[in-house]
Amino acid sequence: MALLHSYSVDLVWTGAGSAGTSTYTSYGRDHELSAGAKPVLAGTSDPGFRGDPDRWSPEDLLVGSLSQCHMLWFLHLAATAGVVVTGYGDSASGTMRIEAAGHGRFTEVVLHPRVTVRDAALADGTPVNDELLAGLHRAAHEHCFIARSVNFTVRQEPAPVHVAGTASGTATGNAADATERPAPAAHAG
Repeated sequence: MALLHSYSVDLVWTGAGSAGTSTYTSYGRDHELSAGAKPVLAGTSDPGFRGDPDRWSPEDLLVGSLSQCHMLWFLHLAATAGVVVTGYGDSASGTMRIEAAGHGRFTEVVLHPRVTVRDAALADGTPVNDELLAGLHRAAHEHCFIARSVNFTVRQEPAPVHVAGTASGTATGNAADATERPAPAAHAG
């Protein structure tokens, strides 16, 4: 039997002003997202659609959720494999296409993970190199709940592995090309 997890978020629109939606330009896109005791998240629409560039758009949050999910699975799998990660960063980017009728959809998200490891080799002497990390990135993508739920490609273009405390910062071994795997199609169920 599958385990089910439930998530609840409250949204309150704060941009009504005095005129509400009497015209397309009369209302603000600002809103707040909250969930329990977590900090309130200030939301808006994309600045191209009259949103506030200092607030989070749904598009920002989608790209961010893919980056977060990938990182969390990567760290889990690295720990399981004996790879001691001491630093992780990502500069994820997403591409959205707007169609003639005004409909839009994401066409891809690209993750650019940067990983720092403590040691250049595992306890058994296996080098911690780009090839090993590429395998962990592929497995993280296959496990990521968010990536498995979208209908567009999520690619990884990892930076070369950085080994903490080394002059060059990289482990020896084969450099793996960017890993690419289209996200599985979401299915109803």
